[in-house]
Amino acid sequence: MSSSIETLSTMRRAAQRRLLQDRFGARVRITVGSATCENAAGAGAVHARFQELIADKGLRDVSIGRVGCTGKCDMEPIVTVISPGMIPTKYIRMTPERVDRVVDSHVVGGKEVAEWSLRHITTRRAARRVIGVCGGAQCLKRGAISLEAAFQSAIERHGVADQVTVVASACQGLCDAGPVAFVYPDDVMYQGVTSAAAERIVREHIVGRRPCEDLVWTGERLANRFLPVFGDVHFFGKQFRLTLRNCGIIDPESLDEYLVVRGYEAVAGVLTRMTPQDVVNAITRSGLRGRGGGGFPTGVKWNFAAAQKSAEKYIICNADEGDPGAFMDRSTIEGDPHTILEGMMIAGYAIGAHQGYVYIRAEYPLAIQRLEKAIADARGAGILGPNVLGSGWNFDIEIRLGAGAFVCGEETALIESIEGRRGMPRPRPPYPAVSGLWGKPTVINNVETLANIPVILLDGPEWFASIGTEKSKGTKVFALAGNVNNTGLVEVPMGTTLREVVYEVGGGIRNGRAFKAVQTGGPAGGCLPASALDTPVDYDSLAAAGSIMGSGGMIVMDESACMVDVARFFLEFTQDESCGKCTPCREGTKRMLEILTRICAGQGQEGDVEKLLRLADTVKKTSLCGLGQAAPNPVISTITHFRAEYDAHVREKRCPARVCRNLLRYVIVAERCVGCGACRRKCPVACIAGKPKEPHVIDAARCIRCGQCFEVCKFNAVERN
Repeated sequence: MSSSIETLSTMRRAAQRRLLQDRFGARVRITVGSATCENAAGAGAVHARFQELIADKGLRDVSIGRVGCTGKCDMEPIVTVISPGMIPTKYIRMTPERVDRVVDSHVVGGKEVAEWSLRHITTRRAARRVIGVCGGAQCLKRGAISLEAAFQSAIERHGVADQVTVVASACQGLCDAGPVAFVYPDDVMYQGVTSAAAERIVREHIVGRRPCEDLVWTGERLANRFLPVFGDVHFFGKQFRLTLRNCGIIDPESLDEYLVVRGYEAVAGVLTRMTPQDVVNAITRSGLRGRGGGGFPTGVKWNFAAAQKSAEKYIICNADEGDPGAFMDRSTIEGDPHTILEGMMIAGYAIGAHQGYVYIRAEYPLAIQRLEKAIADARGAGILGPNVLGSGWNFDIEIRLGAGAFVCGEETALIESIEGRRGMPRPRPPYPAVSGLWGKPTVINNVETLANIPVILLDGPEWFASIGTEKSKGTKVFALAGNVNNTGLVEVPMGTTLREVVYEVGGGIRNGRAFKAVQTGGPAGGCLPASALDTPVDYDSLAAAGSIMGSGGMIVMDESACMVDVARFFLEFTQDESCGKCTPCREGTKRMLEILTRICAGQGQEGDVEKLLRLADTVKKTSLCGLGQAAPNPVISTITHFRAEYDAHVREKRCPARVCRNLLRYVIVAERCVGCGACRRKCPVACIAGKPKEPHVIDAARCIRCGQCFEVCKFNAVERN
């Protein structure tokens, strides 16, 4: 009987033949981003227009397909055109009208439409190439710190400074080969780079167009191998993509495309060469911690479950992503669903389970659709179900839909929901690894955790452990949102600072405004000020700074944010989502919200802030589950770092950020008022008086602070204080 690896190799060769005939053998390949956000931005119409033009023009050597989200949320829909002899081009903010020109100019004529090209828009000084110098800890130790200057000096010396940009990149995961540098978009990675080698690379590769073959790194890693296709090296080069390694690259609905990027190779290798305990040991050595928020060591959790004596055990993928502004898990599933199934299979083999469940909220219809297709295709190919890949081992996966309750992100509440009851947390111990679903040993991992499992098994636990920090290994995916130039899905090595994420990956604060705070960890996280920007992104550093990693939400706020109102917003969410089972969370968050609402309404009293802190301490210490225990974090962190704003609200009845409506005061400056009457006519309560061409006056007692006068005045005569 052939091994699982041989079985998979046969399947992969067949997949490659089919793809060469159907897609990859085409002269030009076009992919359209088709995640939920891109579809909402019009990707469906863009895809349909491409299909229509390809058919009308008889372009039989052009293929059109769909991919998941690359993460450039502010530029969707995104279309990639890959053609021989040309750099892959990403076109941004595509519309059906733009498709016509792209087809005529690029697809047919071979000439890129520069004004819509991501590369031309984002590459500084219109440089044709970018040299990225790895900024990982190991490369820096080996001398990479001086390489940027060496490359810059060399390109100036050779007169190509207008053609090449030098940037510092994130860790590239090649710690044993460092210092490393890559030349984009030529897809060449150099190892052991020194100042002398930098001179050679510029002279021979950049100027002479001949790569320095003796310096080229020729190994294979799953991470960042598609960097030339991603497009914006200033955005993606600062990242290190493990979880998102295939998102935006492969068709998420194609098993063939997953197979050709080493899909299911990890599970085949596990079934052929490793015992269950070998797998548990490998995950333990990798240092992987759960990405769902708590950061519990994954190998330890698996070991607990594996040690239990039970004929039935379960693996659950927690895809119940409920944080406001978070879309990491949804995008991962929509872009690469098979990698989640593969991670679940490896986990199931490791602990002795034969059944897995994906618990996903019903609000994610596209993710559900792609999961269903991935499961069906894997079953049809003999990858799921009885006798997996001819190994004699049985494992299957089913989907269970959640109704959108935030508390069901907590693992015991999730189990209650799958069992058909209202989602409410259970007291622990016993922990699910001992007694979980239907009283059987159960391992619950979130989407991002499971997506890392195939990488660890293929590239090695020691390699994975070399990325990140001493206690936080690997990478972390964040949904970067708020007042930042580059919003989207980003993945960076653990240990990357908040400053690097906000200013280098995120491109800094919009409209030139000042940074004020960054909130990490979703509604249960904390708000950190500018003084904390150099905090490394890892579990322990964020906790020490007064926040948490959470599942990966990251919201950047500028100077216009009111931190009291921000705390009120997040507490309103957690209070509304409280399941009500335990009194501290149910009543404590309600009382805290009442106080915050009063403060924002201008009715705060002396002692309110101290009362908030006492309530927060009680809720944290006595709530039943982790969600209740973390609910006060936004309040505690904003009081800690922005106490002056609370004092201004309570003592001065003033909102420094001019956000809290009841604390605003509108005044007309007589010297600027020309008496045009626009504000008087717009006022809904007629509280503005004045004669034509004479200064007007606002009756503060009658003003409802709607702001209409401020918005309509063309002479800046209305001040908002």
